[in-house]
Amino acid sequence: MLLFKIAVTQISGIGDITGKKLIELCGGVEAVFKESKQQLMKIPGIRETLVSSVIKGRDAALKRAEKELEFIERFKITCFFYTDDDYPHRLKNCIDAPMMIYFKGNSDLNTSKILSIVGTRSATDYGKECCQKIIEGLADPEILIVSGLALGIDTYAHKEALKKDLKTVGVLAHGLDRIYPQVNRGLAQKMIEQGGLLTDFMSETIPDRENFPKRNRIIAGLSDATIVIEAAKKGGALITADIANSYNRDVFAVPGKIGDKYSEGCNNFIKTNRAALIQSAEDIKYILGWDTGTKKELPVQRKLFIKLEPDEESIVNLLTVQNQMSVDGICIELQIPTSRIAAALLNLEFEGIIKCMPGKMYALIE
Repeated sequence: MLLFKIAVTQISGIGDITGKKLIELCGGVEAVFKESKQQLMKIPGIRETLVSSVIKGRDAALKRAEKELEFIERFKITCFFYTDDDYPHRLKNCIDAPMMIYFKGNSDLNTSKILSIVGTRSATDYGKECCQKIIEGLADPEILIVSGLALGIDTYAHKEALKKDLKTVGVLAHGLDRIYPQVNRGLAQKMIEQGGLLTDFMSETIPDRENFPKRNRIIAGLSDATIVIEAAKKGGALITADIANSYNRDVFAVPGKIGDKYSEGCNNFIKTNRAALIQSAEDIKYILGWDTGTKKELPVQRKLFIKLEPDEESIVNLLTVQNQMSVDGICIELQIPTSRIAAALLNLEFEGIIKCMPGKMYALIE
């Protein structure tokens, strides 16, 4: 089965979104490789061009998957397919999540608290100091720190996490048969022992420029929140933050001096309400509801006799039992796409039936 899961990602013209739809319509990943052209053409919703891509590409895809399977077994790589129960559930809720990801390490990608830290490759002393203080304040064994193993803030975040005995995962823009940049090879080895390395690229994939934005969606989707520490007006860190916003995840930014080149991106994100201003780890824990000392909000009267749509009614029934849940938790429990859940939650808030609490947790108004 793993062979087919790997191979389906290698058929030319099939991306993550299209691939998931194809597997669903065919009735399983193996069916993609075993159905005849005539049978595939009979499946509603599959275009002829897609069928042609499958028929032409599946033999070569299987051959490449066989080679990758040897690499996986030789180096004891863990594979997560999007239909697997242990696939990272936060990432699974993202519409463009990769069908397959490859992992080398020992951390739990479904642990209770995950934070991504990103920033400029040209980190200043100010950025490094902010990173050090924030991670020091987050010294909780339940917290997993995620970044991209790039130079600058990424590297510093990984190193500080290791110093504070936190597990840290680097998301790569290439296969697990290499490390980029080379200078981080020693750091990467330590991370495998205290966290891990994760990628959706197979071995022999080089770190091409176009791979990095794809890598960024995993950094954003894997975590509860993304923290930006120093970012210029444009760059990968801000792309990651934008993606996190699109996933309805919290985004935090450390403010910098006005006119400072490497704080311009952070300051602008705060100014345009795309990121919450933070100055310490305590700010992060409070907003996410990880601070046990967070004050309880005063109850608000819930509206009565409101006619609910099916998705809204499902959410209300779930929150009646669970008390409070995150967007991801609701999506997983109800098996409803994030876009529909987000729309239903917004309507329920407008009607005064639910409330949004720190960390984008939702609960019924009593």
